[in-house]
Amino acid sequence: MVGGGVVFAGSLLTTALAPSYGVLLASFVAIYPASGAFVSLSQATLMDADPANRERNMARWTLAGSVGVATGPLLVATGAGWRAIFLVYAVFAAGLVVLVRPLRFDGGDEEAGGGFRAALRELRNPRVVRWLVLLELQDLGGDILYGYLALYFVDSVGVDAQAAALAVAVWTGADLVGNVIVLRALHRVGGLRWLRATALGVAVVFPAFQLAEGLVPKLVLIALLGALHSGWYPISKARLYEALPGRSGSAMALASTTGALGAVKPLALGLLAGRVGIHDAFWLVLLAPLSMLLFVPRPGRV
Repeated sequence: MVGGGVVFAGSLLTTALAPSYGVLLASFVAIYPASGAFVSLSQATLMDADPANRERNMARWTLAGSVGVATGPLLVATGAGWRAIFLVYAVFAAGLVVLVRPLRFDGGDEEAGGGFRAALRELRNPRVVRWLVLLELQDLGGDILYGYLALYFVDSVGVDAQAAALAVAVWTGADLVGNVIVLRALHRVGGLRWLRATALGVAVVFPAFQLAEGLVPKLVLIALLGALHSGWYPISKARLYEALPGRSGSAMALASTTGALGAVKPLALGLLAGRVGIHDAFWLVLLAPLSMLLFVPRPGRV
């Protein structure tokens, strides 16, 4: 984690000071594996530190990410150049490395020397496969939808770039609010019940969003969708860690591998949109709530 943090902070600093495209490209290439060592291992450690509160801790983790997503554009809106912003991020990352450096963690009962082959053997566990698949499918209603949202509003709704940016801002704000609600709700409502209830909500709201006419109704409905989907990733990821107790490294490795394979989802949606249009291609998003309703077990079942 410390090594990854050092490279991560250094890459951000290099990005801020990059004198040429080649240096900028090299810094971006270095950031990706450094993030895996620094950020992903931090998540796995958090899951091991308090197994009884995995869902709430993952909700906290996702809320922190939502704050970052929301504040990033605000920094840009202040007029600060991208170099200055990356410099601020580099200083912040370096501060986190300083905080992490003196910490010591119990390795728990994680397998020693098992490597990636040991992680692959966990695919025999149907609970593991279920949550790996759901993690990828839920993303259709999250990052994939978000990534195409501006294009959808321009091409399908027919608005200008400013209104499309507003739609993205509405989604981002609703996601932040939704993550706050999830964190509070998990005190009283189990994660499985929350997944099934919000999946039903999205299964109703998303067709309404597709069929609605005009900018304002679509903005209202996209806000609802942004809030409803918020708990899907943290709860599903927490359940994956729960399916592999004491083997957070295996959970992280498998999720990273399926995530890499799942990178074809935005490509597939884009290719389909090129053939049938972005509006009709967006109906694929319905696979997310329907898969949740079909495969998320009812509370009390394994």
